[in-house]
Amino acid sequence: MSSQIISQFFRIILVMAIQVLLLKRIDLQIGSFNYIHLFLYPLLILFIPVKTPRALLLIIAFFIGLGLDFFYDSIGIHASAALFLAYSRKYILKILEPIEGYNIEQRLTINALGFPWILTYVSILLFLYCLWYFSVEAFSFVYFKEIILRTISSFIASYVLIILFLIIFNPKN
Repeated sequence: MSSQIISQFFRIILVMAIQVLLLKRIDLQIGSFNYIHLFLYPLLILFIPVKTPRALLLIIAFFIGLGLDFFYDSIGIHASAALFLAYSRKYILKILEPIEGYNIEQRLTINALGFPWILTYVSILLFLYCLWYFSVEAFSFVYFKEIILRTISSFIASYVLIILFLIIFNPKN
């Protein structure tokens, strides 16, 4: 149990470092199209074990988002989006629950649930995360077009990044 906590802690540090030191600085501007943002850190919340109590999940998500807000100089946008993601996770897990149910000790991995399940799970929650993030960032439906463009383009770029990360660093259990 303690080795799993230690490995999760180091995973959080690694992903947060990649997000802050590398992905924050990447500018994916194509001409005047500057709507692509790369998000890797939502996978930290997406792949917390199923047995994690909801209150603890929300606390972890809040502190992950707050840490990113500190480095991005944003005022609660990442914390809000991370909390929304953590809160929504339960409902999406319920919708996507396999017929035999989840094993209480089961971790959400490609080997445990299969690649198609992971693709569906990540795509639904990442899209909801991006939509929430850019809606809170704009905080007005006057910018509806920009919200949708940023959501779709950032979702596609982040989805590819997260799937590549999961394939490269696929945990075996």
